[in-house]
Amino acid sequence: MKNLDSNYDVLVVGAGIVGAFVSRELSKYDLKVGLIEAHNDVGNGCSGANSAIIHSGYDPNPGTLKAKFNALGNPMWDQIADELDIDFTRKGSLTVALYSEQLPLLADLVQRSKKNGVPVRLLNADEVKAMEPNISPKIKAALYAPTAGIIDPFCAVVNTIENAVDNGVELLLNNKVLSIRKENDYFIVKTNKKEYKTKLVINCAGVHSDEIANMIEPIDWKTTPRRGEYFVLDHFMDGFANHTIFPMPSEKGKGILITPTTSNNYLLGPSSELIDDYDDVSTDKPTLDNVKAQVLDMVPGIPLNKVIRVFSGNRPTTTRHDFIIEYAKTDNHFINVAGIESPGFVCAPAIARYVVEDLVRNVYSLKENKNYNSRIRKHIKINKMTYEERVEFIKKNPEYGRIICNCEQVSLGEIKDVLSRNAAPTTVKGIKKRCRAGFGLCQGGFCQSKVVEILADYYNVSPLDVLYDDEGSNILLNIIKEGK
Repeated sequence: MKNLDSNYDVLVVGAGIVGAFVSRELSKYDLKVGLIEAHNDVGNGCSGANSAIIHSGYDPNPGTLKAKFNALGNPMWDQIADELDIDFTRKGSLTVALYSEQLPLLADLVQRSKKNGVPVRLLNADEVKAMEPNISPKIKAALYAPTAGIIDPFCAVVNTIENAVDNGVELLLNNKVLSIRKENDYFIVKTNKKEYKTKLVINCAGVHSDEIANMIEPIDWKTTPRRGEYFVLDHFMDGFANHTIFPMPSEKGKGILITPTTSNNYLLGPSSELIDDYDDVSTDKPTLDNVKAQVLDMVPGIPLNKVIRVFSGNRPTTTRHDFIIEYAKTDNHFINVAGIESPGFVCAPAIARYVVEDLVRNVYSLKENKNYNSRIRKHIKINKMTYEERVEFIKKNPEYGRIICNCEQVSLGEIKDVLSRNAAPTTVKGIKKRCRAGFGLCQGGFCQSKVVEILADYYNVSPLDVLYDDEGSNILLNIIKEGK
């Protein structure tokens, strides 16, 4: 390609939660940073299809990078959520033993948590029932981890990248990396759009991280997608599950859970199956039936008639079975940040700090960005206001009184606000992720057409050109009759 973009100091590949925080961390310094993403929005992979949990850190094997960065990352989230206006609550988690033969493993988890430096408490059956009235009557004991939390994963990615872009990072969407080659002291990163020249590459490409790493040298590890399938339940009862409830962990992971969410829904899942197709996010009935059976064993009486959606996400499991955070063997100007599966979400800010302060700083002289601002503009959320607050606010801002999504109570003003920001959405799914229009009981059945109109008007395009998600996902095919 002859279309070569201007030089970058750093290119980050992958706009998931890790790429988001690495970019934000880099924006604290006087660097020209580009964030490359194959999709047409950020957080479209595993970072937007997960359990929406900030893990406490009791579970990872002591001495692993997972254990190290979970312990470092967990306490960082209170400040991050405040600075970036992310919904986050420390609900705590319960890992439950339903059978007597599981009690020794529960005791082992207590010892593991001590080695990882994570506060936990062992509860007897009566204590668990007091905290979770709907728990199975078979309950024998549970491990309570108070520092575990629930988070809005969509806005965690979006708001972090918004802040990075506010501070000078360039977001390069719809750029699928095709090759990377070294020319003198620079990498030439070729995408489907153009070629970019950079001094340093940071590979945060999730399930595709081994493909990116292999572009510059042979590697001794491989990424295999581990698909997890979920149910989403509608808002049906506050307190049906007060905490994130885990079964006993196994070699497949932390197991199939039930958890409340920051949006007052409930999640059931995930399954855990290794697959060959990196981008296969389908679901199937036998797997989902198994999810139902396992979660009902822990919490009988879950109203499965309240399911409003199923989905799946692919976690990037590597053959090393731990995070990979290191220089390429042949070039310390190429950094791999790979295999960031569970508990990767909670670890992301700590990983980013390590990558920048311990790896990038070792090859670059970092000069402070004196204009760096750690905060984003607060979001106005009508459904979080009292009736009196809402009335007064709408008097001054009438567009916040025009409700577009009845299920989630999202107003025109809120949609226009997210459109006015850096890292703004261009698609129906992008709007959905940022302000929840379309996430409710009708799943966009009533509001999607309105969102299409808003996007078409804002970007001055035909409604036929408005996409649901990636390129080619046009919602409308023809205009049958022009409106007057």
